[in-house]
Amino acid sequence: MHGTTILCVKRNNKLCMIGDGQVSLGSVVVKPNAKKVRVMREKDGEPQIVTGFAGSTADAFTLLERLESKVEEYEGQGITRPCVELAKAWRTDKYLRRLEAVLLVADKKSMYELTGNGDVLEATDGIMGVGSGGR
Repeated sequence: MHGTTILCVKRNNKLCMIGDGQVSLGSVVVKPNAKKVRVMREKDGEPQIVTGFAGSTADAFTLLERLESKVEEYEGQGITRPCVELAKAWRTDKYLRRLEAVLLVADKKSMYELTGNGDVLEATDGIMGVGSGGR
């Protein structure tokens, strides 16, 4: 993955996710202000689930839609189950398997990186990054 950096930090029961807005086509920047960090769920004006992505924008939007449906399906179970279910589908579904993006998904309790390899990686120190600057 090259060209995007999303960083998520969780500390003292607070969550912050930031990202660049650059969309590239090869080595050319075609859009400098894309919104790659999004609030998926909100309650009383407070973000409950925050997502960020690196990789293909269209692919990431497809994955975020699938994640949203998994969050609705497993309402009230936090983000762990929806993330695992999306990763399983991403790994086994013929269509999803071809998508090239990486997702960061976080709430105040958990933070995960989801990949097309079926990985659901959890942050151990409250910090996670994806994209070219996230490693």
